Amino acid sequence: MKLTFTKMQGCGNDYIYLDCRAKGVPADIVCLCQKLSRRHLSVGADGIICICAPSSSDADAAMRMFNADGSEGRMCGNGIRCVAQWLHTHDKTLEHKDCLKIDTRSGCKTLYRKGDGVWCVDMGTYSTKAKELPAEGFGDRDLIDVPLQVEGKMWQVTCVQVGNPHCVTIVPETDTLKLAQIGPAFEKHEAFPEQVNTEFVQVVDSTHLKMRVWERGSGETWACGTGTCATVAAMVEQGICKPDTDVQVQLLGGTLTIRVMKDKTIWMTGPAETVFEGIAEL
Repeated sequence: MKLTFTKMQGCGNDYIYLDCRAKGVPADIVCLCQKLSRRHLSVGADGIICICAPSSSDADAAMRMFNADGSEGRMCGNGIRCVAQWLHTHDKTLEHKDCLKIDTRSGCKTLYRKGDGVWCVDMGTYSTKAKELPAEGFGDRDLIDVPLQVEGKMWQVTCVQVGNPHCVTIVPETDTLKLAQIGPAFEKHEAFPEQVNTEFVQVVDSTHLKMRVWERGSGETWACGTGTCATVAAMVEQGICKPDTDVQVQLLGGTLTIRVMKDKTIWMTGPAETVFEGIAEL
């Protein structure tokens, strides 16, 4: 069996993209993810994103994203920009549209083309409520700068639901952070029944942040779009960043621009690039 795919990346967050608009998502998608995502041993990626037929009447397409371990996520900020770029490049009926709508498991998202390979996404609104994340053991309150004990150490965290659940914590610096040692304990913490993505943030100033992320189901990735949005939202909630202001977030794979509005709507702007196209022998 041969599988045609496109490898794309947004700030180093790389996925294998499959055109599933005609035939639907492969029945063996979990096995495909686990096999093709392996670094050094296969195509290598943070997972697979399936470009599907739209599920709502006014959308141009839909996306489903699967992490490297085969688990399905609700939304991928870097991935959805790549889906828009793929549609712009591969679909003749959409190549002249500068505004695309894409269905996700977190609702329909609107994207605007801002230049060659640059897209701005309306990520919708966020919540810091424990029940929205979901998070247990906190009651029904906003999880803003609250203590969380992880393997005997107390951390101050802000938890944000922005299509995916995120736990954001400030650290003195990110470069020497031993993320592989501490990330799994956050991901599988008993407080998060659906597991959680965790962002470790260094504050440079009110409009510049550095961030590393441990994603559930994938481990450390070079970027996370929803995680970057959650990070800036968390900084706004703590008064570190200002609302209605562009914030530059430096990731291992590049920089994303995030603007959190006073009504809690988040706008994300960043690149989407095709790495290569290929055929996998299965």
